[in-house]
Amino acid sequence: MVFGSCKNQASLEASNQPNIVLFFVDDMGWQDTSVPFWHKKTPLNERYHTPNMEKLASEGMMFTQAYATPVCSPTRISLMTGMNAARHRVTNWTLHKDALQPMETNHKALSFPAWNVNGMSPEPLDLAVHADALPSLLQKAGYYTIHAGKAHFGAIDTPAENPEAIGFDVNIAGHAAGGPGSYLGANNFSANWRGGSAVWDIPGLEKYHGQEIFLTEALTREAIIAMDKAQNEDKPFFMYMSHYAVHAPIEKDGRYYQKYLDKGLDEKEASYAALLEGMDKSLGDIMQHLKEKNLMENTIILFMSDNGGLSVHSRGGEAHTHNKPLSSGKGSIHEGGIRVPMIVKWPGVTIPGSTNDNYLIIEDFYPSILEMAGVEDQPTVQTVDGKSFVGMLESNNSQKSNNRPLFWHYPNEWGPKGPGIGAFSAIRKGDFKLIYYHIDESFELFNIREDIGEQNNLAAIKPEKVKELASILSAHLKEVNAQMPIHKKSGKPVAYPGE
Repeated sequence: MVFGSCKNQASLEASNQPNIVLFFVDDMGWQDTSVPFWHKKTPLNERYHTPNMEKLASEGMMFTQAYATPVCSPTRISLMTGMNAARHRVTNWTLHKDALQPMETNHKALSFPAWNVNGMSPEPLDLAVHADALPSLLQKAGYYTIHAGKAHFGAIDTPAENPEAIGFDVNIAGHAAGGPGSYLGANNFSANWRGGSAVWDIPGLEKYHGQEIFLTEALTREAIIAMDKAQNEDKPFFMYMSHYAVHAPIEKDGRYYQKYLDKGLDEKEASYAALLEGMDKSLGDIMQHLKEKNLMENTIILFMSDNGGLSVHSRGGEAHTHNKPLSSGKGSIHEGGIRVPMIVKWPGVTIPGSTNDNYLIIEDFYPSILEMAGVEDQPTVQTVDGKSFVGMLESNNSQKSNNRPLFWHYPNEWGPKGPGIGAFSAIRKGDFKLIYYHIDESFELFNIREDIGEQNNLAAIKPEKVKELASILSAHLKEVNAQMPIHKKSGKPVAYPGE
């Protein structure tokens, strides 16, 4: 794959490459903010307080239909490689080398494929996808590349366990695990307080151990130090500010917790809202630092989440309702599991306070960021599925996504049960989304524009639309040689959709 240089009016010479900050939040739902990503504010938008997201949205462009995958590792590998999950085969969350997740080994009805449990790798490795990672290409182009927070790129004892192996110049607190041991410096950011394994303990922040400091704050301070180092070396920087928040365990951030209790939220939901506001403070601190260092006008800021908001467990209130009007949450192929907040601010390109209703998907960030950086003629060992959304950022909004197919593939078992949760393949094309469930080879068809809550399954009354979308989905799965589970009862692989 070869990328061309940026073609719009904001294209910058290599000597004046823009800084790029990708602010990436873990498990943040589409509704987990005071910024409405819909045509109206909802009670959830009124619940949360994210003033710095509001500021970024007022200065940039909001995307109302940005998609990730339902769980973290597939999203992060797609981000770093530009590949669709069906192609890179890191279809579930990773941790231990060469090992399926425990819930995949004893499923009653399905046997799951040997997916790439080791994540991604900068070199050929069994059960891993070999790819040229986004930061490695930016690094070669002269960028100082900073990783701060959650990595979750490679399993324990594989090269990509350390983000420096895939092109980051500095790694702040990133390792193989996908969640924090603790958010509290007083707990040494360790899982020991809850009887958890040491694999969850956050590395590299020992200077904050024993202190009354929250993890989001410690990561932000270290990220600012790294940005200053890049400026001192007179290099443009790419900073991947990848917060562990708002992933479980949902611990109290004492700076904000009481205000949400006072608003009438229960203990769990007050803790969750406080996690979100602490994340938002980090965003504000980074933007303020860029302003103080006179970097704001030459810095692109992208905001994104890795999957929908947690709703099936560990929350207060009724399960599967925390992303309303969207159905379900993390782990689900319903909109609540995959639709996430996204904002882009590119000074001189994005119109302040603008909104974009085109849909896009996580692998699109790879070619987009490379185009923003002016990186050209960089071949990659992997096939890149993502499409640059830079054209969507222009004032004339010339690039449209209205009829492009987007694909999801999860031949795995997550564990919890709920709407849209289970092994599946799916396609969105235009207003329609087709979901194919592997366990019984059944379909759900929704008109997302008319039925954002996915309450009306149209599969039985629109068989021709099911057939059309199933054919396109099957063609994609065959093209990338997608893995399918096996029915234990018959011993046969799950059929491709519509076959």
